[in-house]
Amino acid sequence: MKEQQYYEEIEHLIKRNEISKRVRKLEENYSLVETYWHIGKIIVEAQGGSTRAKYGNELIKKWSIKLTELYGKGYDASNLKRFRQFYLVFRKDGAVRHQLSWTHIRKLLPIKDENKRNYFINLCIKNNLSERELTREIKSNVYERLVDKPDKIDIIVPVKQSITTDMKNPIIIPVKSEVASEHDLELNILANLDFFFKQLGNGFLYAGHQYKISDGKNSYYVDILLFNYKMNAFVVVELKLRSLRKEDKAQMEFYMKLIDEQVKEAYHNKTIGIIISKESDEFIVNFVRQDDIIPLSYEIEQVMLN
Repeated sequence: MKEQQYYEEIEHLIKRNEISKRVRKLEENYSLVETYWHIGKIIVEAQGGSTRAKYGNELIKKWSIKLTELYGKGYDASNLKRFRQFYLVFRKDGAVRHQLSWTHIRKLLPIKDENKRNYFINLCIKNNLSERELTREIKSNVYERLVDKPDKIDIIVPVKQSITTDMKNPIIIPVKSEVASEHDLELNILANLDFFFKQLGNGFLYAGHQYKISDGKNSYYVDILLFNYKMNAFVVVELKLRSLRKEDKAQMEFYMKLIDEQVKEAYHNKTIGIIISKESDEFIVNFVRQDDIIPLSYEIEQVMLN
């Protein structure tokens, strides 16, 4: 093996590890947010409803003493009250709370004016604001400076993009030679993009291949980046010449997040993904959204060209 090949193997392992670290961080935040929301829900139910705040405060005080002794200051009375408020604000907005980190939520909960708080929640969702960017927007009094404030601002519920119903089955990829690697598959798709788009459905546009994105420390390359004007969303396409693995979804979600942060505009919907994997002798199209993976079991036939 040549020196460059050894280096590339090391770089591949490091990149995979970096992606895994970022994915674990996202999963930890999701778990944290869900835990705090459910603690708030239990507190509200234990006190007999959202209107009995006085009794709830006594309950919180008693429980916080026990929980702080067992698990530290993260479960003191002020935080338990915050969890309770978190549940009350996001009681019916599970899809929304999953879009925000706990640091975002902590910045938003002290805002008493519901319209103002909802305005900033929507701003975070639409513009993918970081905690620092959210803090800057709040401190700049952007809400107060609005020329025309609506009488009522509701929280935007993210709309799940529907999967195109005009996808062909099976999808056909014309090939000139045997597909022996993911690179071969990519080249064959790129050589027949118009045909490939017609198989996937309507509205797909080419945005790039081996599209470079970065998390600030490392660079990553998306196999193929598309845009669908009907779904108003970027579409990340990753190619796997093997069966789908759990880490493939994690990698895809990581790429989708970077595209949302660095490429997506505020008026675009959330990025979705397509993982083309190989099961036995068949290729399968798997759609990935922010919350799930949809194995559509669409086969991809390889048709040899003369």
